[in-house]
Amino acid sequence: MSVVREIPALSAVADAYDAFLVDQYGVLRDGRGPYPGAAETLVRLKQAGKRVIILSNSGKRSAENDRRLEALGFEGGSWDWFLTSGEVAWQLLKREAEGEGGAARKCLLISRDGDQSPLKGLNLVRTESGEDADIVLLAGSEGDIHPLSYYEDLLGPAARRGISCLCTNPDKVMLTRSGPAFGAGRIAELYEELGGPVRWIGKPFADIYDFALDFLGRPDPRRVCAIGDSVEHDIAGAAAAGLGSVLVATGILEHRSDAERRQLFREHGASPDFILRKFLW
Repeated sequence: MSVVREIPALSAVADAYDAFLVDQYGVLRDGRGPYPGAAETLVRLKQAGKRVIILSNSGKRSAENDRRLEALGFEGGSWDWFLTSGEVAWQLLKREAEGEGGAARKCLLISRDGDQSPLKGLNLVRTESGEDADIVLLAGSEGDIHPLSYYEDLLGPAARRGISCLCTNPDKVMLTRSGPAFGAGRIAELYEELGGPVRWIGKPFADIYDFALDFLGRPDPRRVCAIGDSVEHDIAGAAAAGLGSVLVATGILEHRSDAERRQLFREHGASPDFILRKFLW
């Protein structure tokens, strides 16, 4: 495996790309707030004439994430689109419902902070039980509040009935105010372990990259760079889509050694083009 070049700042490679897909958690912010300099770096990218999509494995829809990022002090207009896996899933579910018609389906929604926006505008009604659910929508995790056994009890009846689960946040680890906790992706793995089928939406899977590249007008993928802190999601997803990539050594990699990062490259069969210590211009 070739040595990955470490760069001192994003400006060192900015001219090589026309567009950037920037991860949110672990690159721009953690569970407590923005990283120093991250908001300014987004502004500098736009000032350099680059297209910027914030590409996030958030089960919430795009507009809600837009508002939240601005509320944290990021400058509105310093990104062209905030594209979330939740938005992609909502658009796909809406298309499918328009094609199928019929009565509303009962949906067991797993989300964070009581968020019900993933269902708004869809032909789905919420149920609290896996016993009568027609579909499971896994949009978030409260792994900092509930143990994994809580989700096993809640989802087991649906999994045993073979009910389809749509996971709109494949991250297996999430950053919270109290530190790392298991994410929605780990709950989706549990659902598979219980015998239920899961459709994964978000990085590293193709749907979210198709939406992003469509928005950009289908440019040469080699002129598009993905920036993230997860080898499994950001770097492997970029590689599968034919994009360039920068691995930022914050977020879930903050305390990983160089040797541990190289092990992740081997484990996931993907290496970044560059490593950046922090998301700074």
